[in-house]
Amino acid sequence: MNDTIFDKILDGRIPVETVYENEDVLAFRDINPKAPVHVLVIPKVRSERFAELAHRPVEETGRFFAAVSGVAKILGLNDKGYRVVINNGPDAGQEVEYLHAHILGGRTLNWPPG
Repeated sequence: MNDTIFDKILDGRIPVETVYENEDVLAFRDINPKAPVHVLVIPKVRSERFAELAHRPVEETGRFFAAVSGVAKILGLNDKGYRVVINNGPDAGQEVEYLHAHILGGRTLNWPPG
């Protein structure tokens, strides 16, 4: 496995604006936001794609999703709503081969996305 930008962020080689961190995840602001609020949540135990979660311990996956939900609450998005996006593979727009969730909010989000 090659180091991705997220590996470099996790080991401190690339600084980020951290929103939340615990032993399982790191959440930080996207440097190229697509909404007024755009935060990425990455697990500290690497998976390259969402599809790999089927082979990971359920507890680990649950902690990841609980953290995504908790970060949205910290960001104050629960009342108005938000979108969670996980791209799986190049046809879905996954640019970094490291599982990550995008939390988008702070405005009305149209469907389908523009």
